[in-house]
Amino acid sequence: MMNDYKDKVVLVTGASTGIGAAVATGFANCGAKVAIHYGNSEEQAQAVQDEITKAGGTAKIFQADVRSSEANRKLISDVVAEYGRLDVVVSNAGGLVKRAGLQEITNDLYDEVMNLNVRSVMELCSAAIPHLIETQGNVIITGSLAAHVGGGAGASIYAAAKAAVHNMVRAYAKEFAEQGVRFNAVSPGTIYTLFHQVHTPENVLEGIKQSIPLKRLGTPDDCVGTYLYLGSNALSGYVTGQAIEVNGGQLMP
Repeated sequence: MMNDYKDKVVLVTGASTGIGAAVATGFANCGAKVAIHYGNSEEQAQAVQDEITKAGGTAKIFQADVRSSEANRKLISDVVAEYGRLDVVVSNAGGLVKRAGLQEITNDLYDEVMNLNVRSVMELCSAAIPHLIETQGNVIITGSLAAHVGGGAGASIYAAAKAAVHNMVRAYAKEFAEQGVRFNAVSPGTIYTLFHQVHTPENVLEGIKQSIPLKRLGTPDDCVGTYLYLGSNALSGYVTGQAIEVNGGQLMP
């Protein structure tokens, strides 16, 4: 059933490192033509492309600041101009920005976190939807365990942003169901990527690891199969408006 991706075009935002890089590689390994988006990490994005093409896959890198409405529209138009169609959008770009307690949150920080994690998703989906209606494609948005539990110390705005994203998935799934476009989310738990390497002390990560039933932190590769499942009409054609938890048992809703 993974032949479902043969000649399909998949855009993955935030695909230069971490979950995005692993997901882009996973789709390419299943035969998709992959658009690798990056914001600032051109060298890492190029490395992902090189890995895919070396293995016989098809990939091209695209730069865009997803916080910009114009950049999101251009990203979608550039991908369609390159490949002629768009079948799956993985809206994965996002980030914590920095940890800040309630009294440390400024207007600028609030705007930066929301623009990066919420407005960018809305605008990317808006730009992509005409093409996805044409191909009966689908959208997969990267949510977070934080959407359910409020996040760790200093992550309240990030957690709120991800909760908004989970609800946007439900809203857009209803809005576009009759036009054949599905919307779903992958909700990772504590995945050991640059996100936690930068923002979470090692002793805190160790405590989190001991609280997880599987007794380990997740890896980007742990997430790939869920994205592949959700992107495939053959495997998940009757699944929409869902957030699938990938967390080693850290949360069992």
